[in-house]
Amino acid sequence: MKTNRLILAIVIATAIAAFFYFDLGRYLTLSYIHRQGDVINTWVASNPWKAGTGYFIIYVLMAALSLPGAALMTLAGGLLFGLWWGTLLVSFASSLGALLAFSAARFLFQEIVQKRFRRQLLSVNENIDREGAFYLFTLRLIPIFPFFVINLVMGLTRIPAFRFYWISQLGMLPGTLVYVNAGQQLSQLESLRGILSPGILFSFALLGFFPLLAKRTIEIIKHRRTLRGYKVPGCFDYNLIVIGAGSAGLVASYIAAAIKAKVALVEKHKMGGDCLNTGCVPSKALIRSARFAFDANRARQLGFRDVHLDYNFADVMERVQRIVKRVEPHDSVERYTKLGVDCLQGSARITSPWSVEVDGKTHTARAIVIATGARPFVPSIDGLEQVNYLTSDSVWEIRELPKRLVVLGGGPIGCELAQAFSRLGSRVTQVEMAPRILSREDEDVSAFISEIFNTEGIEVRVNHTARAVQKTNGNNQLICDHSGGKVEIEFDQLLVAIGRKADTEGLGLESLGIRLRPGGTIETDTFLRTAVPTIYASGDVTGPYQFTHSAAHQSWYAAVNALFGFIWKFRVDYSVIPWTTFVDPEVARVGLNEEDARRQEIDYEVVKYDLEELDRAITEEAGHGFVKVLTVPGRDTILGVTIVGEHSGDLLAEYVLAMKRGIGLNKILGTIHTYPTMAEANKYAAGIWKQAHAPQGLLRWVERLHHLRR
Repeated sequence: MKTNRLILAIVIATAIAAFFYFDLGRYLTLSYIHRQGDVINTWVASNPWKAGTGYFIIYVLMAALSLPGAALMTLAGGLLFGLWWGTLLVSFASSLGALLAFSAARFLFQEIVQKRFRRQLLSVNENIDREGAFYLFTLRLIPIFPFFVINLVMGLTRIPAFRFYWISQLGMLPGTLVYVNAGQQLSQLESLRGILSPGILFSFALLGFFPLLAKRTIEIIKHRRTLRGYKVPGCFDYNLIVIGAGSAGLVASYIAAAIKAKVALVEKHKMGGDCLNTGCVPSKALIRSARFAFDANRARQLGFRDVHLDYNFADVMERVQRIVKRVEPHDSVERYTKLGVDCLQGSARITSPWSVEVDGKTHTARAIVIATGARPFVPSIDGLEQVNYLTSDSVWEIRELPKRLVVLGGGPIGCELAQAFSRLGSRVTQVEMAPRILSREDEDVSAFISEIFNTEGIEVRVNHTARAVQKTNGNNQLICDHSGGKVEIEFDQLLVAIGRKADTEGLGLESLGIRLRPGGTIETDTFLRTAVPTIYASGDVTGPYQFTHSAAHQSWYAAVNALFGFIWKFRVDYSVIPWTTFVDPEVARVGLNEEDARRQEIDYEVVKYDLEELDRAITEEAGHGFVKVLTVPGRDTILGVTIVGEHSGDLLAEYVLAMKRGIGLNKILGTIHTYPTMAEANKYAAGIWKQAHAPQGLLRWVERLHHLRR
């Protein structure tokens, strides 16, 4: 088998090399065909069968070898043989050639590629298994990718060869007709003025509009297939129904109301969702109080002999709730009602592509946006239910500070809460099954925060896998696996903070055929549309990011596409998504970090500026952390930025704008930054890049010039 593969590979490589070596492509140009037009047409007219057979064989070989010139050959088919004979020859030749390319790719590479790139091919294989013929037909009808790419890639999938052939034959036929017709019109061109003839103009207009028409046709077919069996309401109660009044739902309904759509917002719990009630707002309020306690405990470092701190943990938690109450009006029913949104209280279930049942009452809408967010993920750990464990949702209910707190999870939520409770007086042990905390960040970031935690008295235990919770002699214990042995960690309170799970239960998604991704989030396309074309999703419930700002960002696209998608749709843009972990010092990031770049095999350069050299950081006793910028090698184009330091989430904004608007480090260096501020760190980082890329040859000549002038 290996020998056969090698022989076939050599034959194909030799044929392709010969094509380019002998410059056979020069015969596949319109100018050549026009120059030799009379000779070729005369010979074709005299030898129709020989000409047709030769053309057919050449086309098959070109398609089989994936050589350039298929579009020209198709035009030539119309020019030489007319519309019907040309279409017949091209249709069968292109399909047969595609089958040969498909078969060669399968024979040579399928086994290897399926093993090595199983994950990358997963979505293609799933579409083939699920959609089958229709998926390939879509690829053939809409030329998003070159056909030779489809031939080769499909050979690496599991689709049967015969199915590939007949679908290719059928799917390429409309496009073949359009191109052959254009070629026929060119054959009738006698002078340059003929270009303006209606036939020529119409044919080339078809070439331009065909992909759009084909795409729209496929969409209509898909929609009808999906919506078949459901009765469309004669009229609708709303233009849009939004399910979930968290960050995503609030923004989607706000946008809909702002553009004068009639919109309903359904919420079964509290307006504001997780961000207001159990997430961003209360956690940042707690972190602020904890920071005050931390500053008081380092009074000598700030020039004070002693500061006596007297507080009650219950008062701190009451302050947290007071902050929530102050922000609450921004997300209230009253405010959104004034904006023109109908706020409905109750549990929602989607009963059709156009209807939502809220506590027994059905409401209809042209489109629906699912924005139900996420909830804490609780793993299956033996004995966990025996203890009154906490999550990021329930931790705000406690009023007594845990003496010994175990935080299960080393992600952003776990790290933020571990540090806050430690600073307020808990003895905190953080347990993480991965080799390091904040595993999505670079290793130097994780190491830096781990060192900070150790300095503050937080016991960080990585490579510890939680297996069970038990009570021994009245003490709660978390049992972990570590390096092949068993570790027992005693605690008074256990906080589970290992991630969040999309909240999709009870929505009726299964009955509608709305699919979930392996991670449990709702599967959507680039327009945030689910498998049901009238239903969209945004925010944590669909991902890929679980941030308040990304939920708001998505919701603009979801709302606009849901309301105006019948005219035009917008693809959601994830190119520049920033985020911050609010530990102290903060960790902020946008774009690629070093781990991402290495994994994606992207070349990069690194600029790193240490904040211990920044004047303002020194005055604030905050001379720790760094600004790390990844750039394109030799250029000032920013690929990504990671900042570890005081107010790094604020410092990051300059880089977010720069990346969004294509501004490089040279422009940042040339921007005046107020002295003394933390923002100067961005300018100094740009200065380091400039120094490393200074034109040394030019500087040597300048040095000589100065020497001569002296």
